[in-house]
Amino acid sequence: MSLRGFLVLSLVGLCACPGDVPPRDGPDASLVMVDGALPGTPDARPGADARVADAMGPTADAAVTCTTSDQRSGVCISTAACASMGKQSVPGFCPGPTDIQCCVAFPTSAEICDPEERPQPNDGLSQEPGVEGCPAGMLRVQGATTSFCIDRYEASLVESDGTPWSPYFNPGTTAVVARSLRGAVPQGYITGEQAKAACAAAGKRLCTDAEWQRACSGPDNTTYPYGETLMPGVCNDARSQHPAVELFGSVTNLTSPCINQLHDGLDRTAAHTGCVTAEGAFDMMGNLHEWTADPAGTFRGGFYVDTYRNGPGCRYATTAHNTLHYDYSTGFRCCAD
Repeated sequence: MSLRGFLVLSLVGLCACPGDVPPRDGPDASLVMVDGALPGTPDARPGADARVADAMGPTADAAVTCTTSDQRSGVCISTAACASMGKQSVPGFCPGPTDIQCCVAFPTSAEICDPEERPQPNDGLSQEPGVEGCPAGMLRVQGATTSFCIDRYEASLVESDGTPWSPYFNPGTTAVVARSLRGAVPQGYITGEQAKAACAAAGKRLCTDAEWQRACSGPDNTTYPYGETLMPGVCNDARSQHPAVELFGSVTNLTSPCINQLHDGLDRTAAHTGCVTAEGAFDMMGNLHEWTADPAGTFRGGFYVDTYRNGPGCRYATTAHNTLHYDYSTGFRCCAD
């Protein structure tokens, strides 16, 4: 063999090919499903950091560093690059376009939260102006026989004096007011009665079932907010492991404030930019269940683990609980005339 041939073969033997990287494990179908909670959770993929650095080219070394509010250090890169590294993109800590976010490692379950602390992730946020004569934070749904306003975003809460309410805790007897905020952690852990009162305190009301479905499906009555064909991942609709199983080993402690602080769980409003209705309402499928005005108790749209078990997308409806029920997955939004 010539010297040139020997060198070529030697270099080929040193190649580390992307095909050698093992795929992610799939969901573990043996775990219990509750309310559509599909078990199994993805792990970060070996070699992802190196592949993303290569894909980013020479700008990777010059990435701006950042620190999140929970003191995790990272770099400001695109959300797509961060996802392919198996890490978490956190908005609000980087300059530039909204797609450039602080890329940090996911916290471990033990680092998620102190259940006695009351984080205030929505402090400083304000409502956007209303659209077409609607109150702040709302938009109009106009049809041939109907016209009403609906919150653009899943609701969060403030106390009557304007102090933000931590979205990881049930408000109890505290007087709270509904707010519709972009980029907020929406309020889970709320009963139908509390949601009704919070809307009323804001000069609004809970949506009727018909209003909610019309807003979600749009003028063409589509199955999903974005159209007739399911597009997995466009909405926050497919966490692979039940969060209570991840935290506690079983489906229990469903009112724990730590559940909605896990990675790959509850998202801030409008984080999934494609999960938007024809008129412009975000997250009506997935993220949190949403109470309606049904006095018998109905919440709609599914949540971040399940958007299909009780009907697909906009057709999803849970009727198994009365309006005094709450858990980590129950949220709401308001309507107005």
